[in-house]
Amino acid sequence: MHVHILGICGTFMGGIAQLAKALGHKVTGSDANIYPPMSTQLAATGIELHSGYEPTPLDPPPDTVIIGNALTRGNPSVEYILNKGLHYTSGPQWLADNVLLGRWVLAVAGTHGKTTTASILAWILEYAGLNPGFLIGGVPKNFTASARLGDFQYFVVEADEYDTAFFDKRSKFVHYHPKTLVLNNLEMDHADIFDNLEQIQRQFHHLVRTIPANGKIIYPLADIALQQVLDMGCWTPTETLAISIDNIATDEIATWQISDASPDGRTFKVLAFEKPIGTINWQHTGQHNMANALAALAAAYQVGIAPGVAIEALDNFKGVRRRMETYGCINNITVYDDFAHHPTAIHTSIAGLRAHKPNSRILAVLELRSNTMRLGTHGEQLAMALDAADQVYIYTPPELNWDVATTLNSLKDRLHTYPQVTEIIEALVVQARSGDSILIMSNGGFENIQQRLLDTL
Repeated sequence: MHVHILGICGTFMGGIAQLAKALGHKVTGSDANIYPPMSTQLAATGIELHSGYEPTPLDPPPDTVIIGNALTRGNPSVEYILNKGLHYTSGPQWLADNVLLGRWVLAVAGTHGKTTTASILAWILEYAGLNPGFLIGGVPKNFTASARLGDFQYFVVEADEYDTAFFDKRSKFVHYHPKTLVLNNLEMDHADIFDNLEQIQRQFHHLVRTIPANGKIIYPLADIALQQVLDMGCWTPTETLAISIDNIATDEIATWQISDASPDGRTFKVLAFEKPIGTINWQHTGQHNMANALAALAAAYQVGIAPGVAIEALDNFKGVRRRMETYGCINNITVYDDFAHHPTAIHTSIAGLRAHKPNSRILAVLELRSNTMRLGTHGEQLAMALDAADQVYIYTPPELNWDVATTLNSLKDRLHTYPQVTEIIEALVVQARSGDSILIMSNGGFENIQQRLLDTL
């Protein structure tokens, strides 16, 4: 069967492409933005890529076209498909029909930490010898790709609340029907499709409705927004998470807890069902990563993996590309690449780096790339999120429709805005000095600023 994928270089659709290829299909794809790491992964599997959305690759017609959610009416390929009556589907629906059916699906949903938590969970299952399939919105360093079929028993999927396609406005995750569901957290995001938090909560409740009574829902006890979702109705047993007993504003004790953590989060103890189960010593930093690890431990336990084995796996977890990844070090100036693009994620990334390198100046570089950030929805929160950085450099292209300098004026002379990426690189080369940490944050290619900066340094 010939499968053509529109939007193939997105992390999700690129994963779909790899799974389709592994099932034996001929796979081709089109995208307006072809860049690593996904383009490299796809090329390595022999998938033919087409730049742009002209309908040429659709003649002769493929057996089916999988359409990514970034494509809209008016796109040349979309219009061609509709006019010619070609068979098409969405990525989530194709995944559900061709890969997930009959498997024990472990899904990770939430505003933050989905990629890291899903990567940790897939690695724990792999370490335990279960050879899971997975589809993750990033590249886990313990594996060679962001997706694989694995054995046909367990499948780990990063479950996104963004809409499915131009013809299916439900959240992607309603298609997956998991048996084990991790809900990491819940905040306002995706302001281009959701008007408020309540609309997102309604989509999360649609997901909760699909979890069977013999499944499990795992969520942080302190997250009020998630508790409100579950209060709408829950038909599945739950287990709860807590970083420490002290930060829970309730008399209830969480099922899974973290205590005695080092300041940078590299060492911490884990309790399950009020009993100590071990100590984790790993290379990752920050409270957010401790929370991700705890959620993955709890989810792995549902498929019978002993906590001791899971803790061993965590000690050997290498991380995820573009999640506080050390990109390079020149003249004792370290450049980090991070996917953070929401104020909460930006804050935790900076805080984690600060705890790990307390004596280093942090030069934070941010691309306001997500639709929510471009709309300025989180502008007021952004200044607080960036406050722990010593200097802040923000890319402000002409199409940005809000005044960054005015909104973030509380950062005073620490704030630097530039309409060109080249200008940011030039400024950093002048300002950076030995011992500094340059933290680059973006959920896109950011014009390859990471490598260009290292080359210039």
